[in-house]
Parts: sequence; structure tokens; C-alpha cells
Amino acid sequence: MSTKTPLGLFEGAGIELEYMIVRRDTLDVLPVVDELLKTVVGSYANDYEKEGICWSNELALHVVELKTCDPVSDLAETADLMHRDVLQINDLLADCNGMLLPTGAHPWMDPCTEAKLWPHGQRTIYEAYDRIFNCAGHGWTNLQSCHLNLPFNSSDEFGRLHAAIRLILPIIPALAASTPILDGKRQPFLDTRMEYYRTNSARISSITGEIIPEPIFTPVAYNNEIFARMYRDIEPFDPDNTLRDEWLNARGAIARFDRSAIEIRIIDVQECPRADLAIVASINGVLKKLVEETWSDFPNQAAWQIGPLKKILLDTVREAEAAVISDRGYLESFGVRGRDRMAAGELWLHLVNRIEIEKELAKTLVDIVQNGSLASRILKAVGGEMTRPVLEKVYRELSSCLAENRLFLP
Repeated sequence: MSTKTPLGLFEGAGIELEYMIVRRDTLDVLPVVDELLKTVVGSYANDYEKEGICWSNELALHVVELKTCDPVSDLAETADLMHRDVLQINDLLADCNGMLLPTGAHPWMDPCTEAKLWPHGQRTIYEAYDRIFNCAGHGWTNLQSCHLNLPFNSSDEFGRLHAAIRLILPIIPALAASTPILDGKRQPFLDTRMEYYRTNSARISSITGEIIPEPIFTPVAYNNEIFARMYRDIEPFDPDNTLRDEWLNARGAIARFDRSAIEIRIIDVQECPRADLAIVASINGVLKKLVEETWSDFPNQAAWQIGPLKKILLDTVREAEAAVISDRGYLESFGVRGRDRMAAGELWLHLVNRIEIEKELAKTLVDIVQNGSLASRILKAVGGEMTRPVLEKVYRELSSCLAENRLFLP
């Protein structure tokens, strides 16, 4: 998200959606993002910049990112713009037997044998990542996420927004998990993408921390306690400082002082842009209530340490909406009174009924909350039969949902 004058809290948002390119006939990954961008740019390029939605490469050669070129305030319109570009990309990919596939991870890709890294332009960045961490794994080359960038324009706004984001992070997988199947098998986690993501930089643990960011609420403290330590720890592995940048930070939410925003990275990509933007709208709506101190005040929010929040996060990564939250204080922070236990899905139902979002996305959000996370719906459609024909049938239907911008409701 870029802007000349920093926006204030909730005056706009930057959205990024990542999709896989797969073969139309087999749904196997198809590493042709460079050829896709060459088709529209005229030469190999990292980005296709245009008005509205821009396209860009990612680490893996089969993943393309669609992102808002500037902050947006109309999320429903953004969903439509994203869908328009999905259709355009599918048309362009038809010549090479390709198309886009949604969800946060490919269900049977073997990244150890099939992954190809971006070979052009900024390839030195990806080569450095691969040299240090070995990117031939699910946590690197088989994961697609939705990033939400939210602005701030002062140190005080940063602190209040960071406190609210830390509080909501643990329950995002309950709404957004979409990765129950990897390696052609049912995994122990409904948000398997996040399970891999949280450990993919374990060699240098300060890069991801505990996924839940530290309780830090000023830019100065953030730079001194997070960035300085992270850069110091990676320097022996990266003497040329190729990775010395804010995007090296891999926590569930990261400060982007270069764009005066906090970027939330914990959201799995859904089956269509309308679902992605409905989830973004719900997160935005809850954060606004938290920052306004509707249910709990800033000191209460800032007092939360990593441990209790991480416990809830690990539970929702495993069980999504079925995870039981048994922390009375956490529930009270969201306005739930007199309850010692509540399923994460029930908490989201409580929240959805108390926030304001665009009416064009409201019904989609209610359908998601009532029918469960996409991960749960995928497992329901598979029905326990983890065979390649069944998986291909289900994921082909998901590709149709993406092309038609509709929910997957088996």
C-alpha cells in the first residue's frame, strides 16, 4: 500500500491476494508467472502496474499476486475488481493450458520436486532466502495468503492499532482457515499453511518470533526491539544485507513504517475475492471497535502477553471455528460477559452481529460464519475419501468458485 500522505486509522486499506497457477487438465502446478507478466508487460518483469489492481510475482514461479495499487475504502468494489482481473488472467493462461486455483495451499503439490523460484529481476532476494532457509517446502513455495494493510499516521495510532491487531490475530484462522489437505492427505490442522508458516524461519527465530507480535506500542521501541534484533541475527547468514528490509519480518502482523501501515499476514486465501474481502471487512470492523474501546480499553488490550494469545492461535490453527476458547478475560475483551468457554466460531458470530460492514459483503460474511471455515467445507465435500479423483473434483469446483466469484457451499 503506497500513499503520499499517510492515512489515519481505517481511512483505507491495502489488499493483496495470492493465487496458484495450475494446469487446466490435471490441476498440477504450472510455473509460468513470468510468461504471464511478459504477455502484458512486453518483457520479463516483476510487476504489471496499472490503475486499480496490479499484478506481481512471488517467491514461487507458479504464484501470482493481485494487489490494490493504492489504499481503498470500498471493499465490495475491490472484490469485483479482483474478480475482473482473475477472469482476465484465466483468459491469458488458456493458451498455455493454465488457470488460477484458490485456497491457501495446493493439496497435492510436492514442493521438494515441483517448486521453481522466480528467476528474473529481484531473484537475488529469493536466492538468499533459499540459501539460508531452503525454500523447497510447504512453508515457502506452497502457500497463498491474503495480506491486509491498515494505515496509521502517528505513534499513538500505531500503538492502538498494534494492540488491537495482536488481540484479533488468534481467532483469524477460525474464520479464514482453508488448508486442511497437503500432500494429498488430511492434515492434523485446518490451517496447515499457518502451521508451516510459523516454523519456516526457525533457523533464525527472531524473524517470526512467536507469530503473535511482542507487546510493543511505539515505532521507536519496535525498531529497537524487533528490527534491530532481527537484522543482527541474520547478518552472519546475509553479509550483503540482501534481506535487510522490513518485509523480512514474518510475524503474523508486521509494522511497515515505509508505508505507515501494519500488515496482517495470517489470513489464508479463500475460494473467491468476495469471500476474501468479506473476511477482510470483518477483521477491519472488529479492529475498529477495539480501537474505539467499545468492549475493552487500550490498557487492557496492551496488557496481553504473547503466551495466552499464542495458545488460542495454536488451537484455531488446528481446529478453526471448532476451537474452544476457555480464557474468560480474552472473551471479555470482545464484549462477551459471563462466559468461561466459547467456541471460536461462536465468538465470530457474536462479533459479526456487532460490527458494521458494507452490505454487499454482509451476506457473504454471514454465510461463512454459519457454514464454517472453507477448510471445514472442503473436508465436508471430500467426505473422508482422500483419493486423487475426489480431491481433483473438489478443487476443480473451487476453481469454478474463483472464476464465478461465489462461495463454496457443498
